[in-house]
Amino acid sequence: MKLFRIRGGVHPHDHKHLAAEQAIEDLPMPALLHVPLQQHIGAPAKPAVRRGQRVAKGDLLGLSQGAISAPVHAPTSGRVMGVGSYPAHHASGLSIRTVTLMPDGEDRWSEKVRSISDPFALAPEEIATRVAEAGIVGMGGATFPSAVKLNLRTRYRVHTLVVNGAECEPYLTCDDRLMREQADAVVDGVRIMAHALGAERIIIAIEENKPQAQAAMSLAAAVDRRIRLARLPTRYPMGSEKHLVQALTGRETPARGLTADIGVVVHNGATAFAVHEALRYGRPLISRVVTVSGAAVARPRNLRVPLGARVQDLLDYCGGFNEEPAGLISGGPMMGQPLPSTRVPIVKGSNGVLALTRREIDRQAPMPCIRCASCVEACPCGLVPLEMAARTRSGDLEGAVGLGLMDCIGCGSCAYVCPAHLPLVQFFNYAKGEMAARGRARQKLMETKRLAEQRSARMEAIKQAKREAMARRKREAAAKATDQPTASVSES
Repeated sequence: MKLFRIRGGVHPHDHKHLAAEQAIEDLPMPALLHVPLQQHIGAPAKPAVRRGQRVAKGDLLGLSQGAISAPVHAPTSGRVMGVGSYPAHHASGLSIRTVTLMPDGEDRWSEKVRSISDPFALAPEEIATRVAEAGIVGMGGATFPSAVKLNLRTRYRVHTLVVNGAECEPYLTCDDRLMREQADAVVDGVRIMAHALGAERIIIAIEENKPQAQAAMSLAAAVDRRIRLARLPTRYPMGSEKHLVQALTGRETPARGLTADIGVVVHNGATAFAVHEALRYGRPLISRVVTVSGAAVARPRNLRVPLGARVQDLLDYCGGFNEEPAGLISGGPMMGQPLPSTRVPIVKGSNGVLALTRREIDRQAPMPCIRCASCVEACPCGLVPLEMAARTRSGDLEGAVGLGLMDCIGCGSCAYVCPAHLPLVQFFNYAKGEMAARGRARQKLMETKRLAEQRSARMEAIKQAKREAMARRKREAAAKATDQPTASVSES
């Protein structure tokens, strides 16, 4: 199909050869699983179990709270050892509410998990409900609850479902292997999602450096005439949702809007597989495929991992390290986050664990900006990173916002090409965080002012009520005093 040109982007060495030919293997069940109750964007799940309780595979560990939330389920059968704090899969390393589960070795499914004969006989609302109950979130790393996106049909006229199989981040091959090995299941999940959305057209987009995945998905897609396969150029960040849609349709998503504004919804291929598992077999999201790679890893692999397994469990299975890594990253090297330690657990958004050597990271000391504008040429959003960085460094964050700071997707293309090795992404992330903090402070101030005004109004109303009551009592007393002599004369 015809593709449209998008601006910017870079061509980093993809290093996919390290794991691309490694078929998906099941990680042996660890002795303990640490399952966080916050594995998604939105409100954390509420604990649904207590210490000492026995659970079956697929049983609820945490209940979703609110419209933007997702439940959490047991990855295997076993006993709950506790519900407490454990280090999060986040660069901060801060602890979050976590259910610790000791597997019993039986891997026994819950009796509540039942297969469904025909998902296409279900109403779209029922499909979205079952996806929500299964705890499915965006598996490309965004972790936005998938049911919310499936329900966009109620607010937008959705005509196209795009399946993002670009996997443009270097090193990562988990989606590639999933599409190669489970193409029929992925396509089935895609068709179920299209049914829920009421989409008339389906586009499966895969980069050209994945020919085997393209072939497998093309063969599987023959069951549905609506499906078209798009062969994307190998270029980062082609997997960015809005840029992918622009490349496929030629239409640009409104600034800070949704692709649904132009009738398109995007889901990841791994998300489609999870929908297939949930709608065909009633299985919740309790595991995912993770790429373990980097030159420091002894045997890079693609592993199907139960959620809650520690990063260390994956590294041990892959033979540990060839050499001491200079950096541990969750996700890809361009947009991934540093791992605080190997104790942290794998979560729904964990698509990669990278152990990189000094040669791969190639850190160099920052130098002054020479205003070469390489970052401007590389930016896929058409921004001017060098000016945004200058404003940020001088403390003029409002000026950076005026130049488009909030439209930055944090892809790192600018930093990748910068000859001065400036940490541009860190500058922009800091600025976004600081502006968000200021926004929260303003909101808190406004809320405090509103509450103070409400209290003043209440107090004034109470005082007015007291004044009116006192005046009423005075009038009644005066009336009684006036009536008393009249009553005395009448009695005489």
